[in-house]
Amino acid sequence: MPAQTIPDRSIRICADRGGTFCDVHASFPDLEKPNERREIVVKLLSQDPANYKDAPTEGIRRVLEIATGEKIPRGTTLSTDKIDYIRLSTTVATNALLERKGHKHALLITRGFRDLLLIGNQSRPKIFDLNIRRPPPLYSSVLEVDERVTLVGYTSDPKAEEHAVQFDENGKIKRGYRGAGWDGQGDAEGPGEVVQGLSGEAVRIMQRPDLVKVREDLQKLYDEGYRSIAIVFCHSYTYPEHELQVAALARTLGFNHVSASSQLLPMIKMVPRGVSSTADAYLTPVLREYLDGFFAGFDDKLRDGKVRSPRVEFMGSDGGLLDLNNFSGLKSILSGPAGGVVGYALTSWDAEKKIPVIGIDVGGTSTDVSRFAGRYEVVYETTTAGVTIQSPQLDINTVAAGGGSCLTFRNGLFLAGPHSAGAEPGPACYRKGGPLAVTDANLVLGRLVPDYFPKIFGKSEQEPLDIEASRSAFDQLAAEINASVSDENKKDLDEIVYGFIKVANETMCRPIRALTEARGYATSKHILASFGGAGGQHACEIAQLLGIKTVLIHHYSSILSAYGLALADRAFELQEPSSTFYTPENRNILRARLDKLDAQVREELSRQGFEDSRVHTERMLNMRFEGTDTALMVLPMPGDGDGSEDFEAAFKRVYKAEFGFILEKKAIIVDDVKVRGIGKTFDSLGESVFKEVERIEKRPVDPAKADSTYSVYFDGVGRVKDTPVFLLTSLHVGDTVKGPAMIIDNTQTIVIIPGATAVLTSKHLYITLE
Repeated sequence: MPAQTIPDRSIRICADRGGTFCDVHASFPDLEKPNERREIVVKLLSQDPANYKDAPTEGIRRVLEIATGEKIPRGTTLSTDKIDYIRLSTTVATNALLERKGHKHALLITRGFRDLLLIGNQSRPKIFDLNIRRPPPLYSSVLEVDERVTLVGYTSDPKAEEHAVQFDENGKIKRGYRGAGWDGQGDAEGPGEVVQGLSGEAVRIMQRPDLVKVREDLQKLYDEGYRSIAIVFCHSYTYPEHELQVAALARTLGFNHVSASSQLLPMIKMVPRGVSSTADAYLTPVLREYLDGFFAGFDDKLRDGKVRSPRVEFMGSDGGLLDLNNFSGLKSILSGPAGGVVGYALTSWDAEKKIPVIGIDVGGTSTDVSRFAGRYEVVYETTTAGVTIQSPQLDINTVAAGGGSCLTFRNGLFLAGPHSAGAEPGPACYRKGGPLAVTDANLVLGRLVPDYFPKIFGKSEQEPLDIEASRSAFDQLAAEINASVSDENKKDLDEIVYGFIKVANETMCRPIRALTEARGYATSKHILASFGGAGGQHACEIAQLLGIKTVLIHHYSSILSAYGLALADRAFELQEPSSTFYTPENRNILRARLDKLDAQVREELSRQGFEDSRVHTERMLNMRFEGTDTALMVLPMPGDGDGSEDFEAAFKRVYKAEFGFILEKKAIIVDDVKVRGIGKTFDSLGESVFKEVERIEKRPVDPAKADSTYSVYFDGVGRVKDTPVFLLTSLHVGDTVKGPAMIIDNTQTIVIIPGATAVLTSKHLYITLE
């Protein structure tokens, strides 16, 4: 492509680095059509140390070569003059947590609570397991700090508000505590200064930290090689002063990363707050090291963040984009899959029909499943690799079944996963001596055609998939399987290979049922939005297993996590603790606090370059019934109560849906107030795929117009020797393809099973099953 003059700051790049592949989607102005943008898709291996150090940097180098038409040698420091923004999602922190390869760090905790995080919350997920293996804590050392604050009064006091310390508007005490345990003299149950915490509760300071002693202890940790610490003190969610003092001291001593739980997660419950802080101290330094290496591949403008510099944005676990200052290990755990959720949600949802969508992302290493019914489903406490983390994350269920999942036969059982061949060495067909994987099974069954698959394998990076290696390995496995059964139960090669595909499909269905049937939703009343590199090979059969009649596959489905980054909005949220009964008298106080946070969130998004008209805020309260310890984050909907931010009606609706009953006679307590701000990055994606399907004229495609035919195995039919293979680029809007068939483009293969019909729309394949 000849060199061309692309305007400065006009190339938009989104890169998603997965476990096996790194996908890059980019767009730049079309010089021949001034109001349109040309799009580029680049797919490369996430790890290929013989050819490049970092996959996203290499992908961006290739994009710049294509867009500018100039040759850019590998290893060159890339100029960012032409780049508008780079958006990244990464699995670096997730992998560090799963593989326990995080950063060595120390835990600073209130004296007497040394073993708190080790003891945890006493949950027993495998109660009948005879060999319990508890994951070791993330921290390497514990330092107890002699400090202590306590709350005045007690939780189950039936007259808590009447007995509580009363403060004036300036936080000064008007009247001391008058409940059980009052010493009759001071303002609380014993000696110590009483102050008002952030939540409005009265806090008694029993022991302030000796900063001279703390400095000595921190210096010892520094001398032992620690550069990252987590600070978790009792009640710091409402009284963070002691944590802030120690954190400031640690930074002056040279600690590179300090995770203060009160700043990271100002929420009640010390155990999840503490574990989350140690996870952040464990993961953020690893993430920063990776980002330092990434930024080193570009000129200095990329990192300085000035107005005329290109923006770098990161996908957070909750589906919102974050700038470099707000991105941390804790917020990046679901960074990779979140982009895909945003991509399918925005391209598959119809605001009028309101049919819920199940997204299934079949990648190389795992399959991620989520549900979208008009708004992102967010959970606030998740367990990853045995570590329970309290942080907003999209509700994504993951199973270890993907294109790279290893296929084995053990104890008479066909197994797909959980181990993965990854990108190095990859499946057997990748020409690196790897194990048998799901990709090999699809290749042998004819569901992948080597002639159309990217030729990026072997030492030269220019060889096709090696079908003979896959077939040879399956021949050996088939001989082993047939040797273990009687003559009448022996199977031919295709039946054995398809048996592994059936096992993989059933494994992928399991989390879908957990998100739907297990929560009271009929699975068959959903649409299946399939994406991920291996999604098209399994989508129709998974839909058939679940009773789903409609499957959507976006044209960019194999890189939808990268494409989702291009559609994502910038997010920023603030949260404060509260300890308030939800009563008519307190509603105005809570609304005033929400108004204050709302203004701060809007101010921050304005600083990040968003006009007020492009900012939308969500105002939430974390609520629970008195006497219970399960709080639910509640966002009022238009149909709740009187329609004017009726949090009580919204809470009862959510509680009933979650638990099936309501505690009518219990008072409601608000634990936290929260405002999430969303800066819109685009206006509209145009008409929905459903309206387009109703509107367009449909016409069947003659099988004779297929690019080629191929021998493909289908369940219940066997080998179809002349299965038509269509190129997606040669089909037109309205073209209808009946199964059995395959539709292929540069990055994916879509298998249309017998009985299924695919209609091509401007952005999707719309598949219906009988």
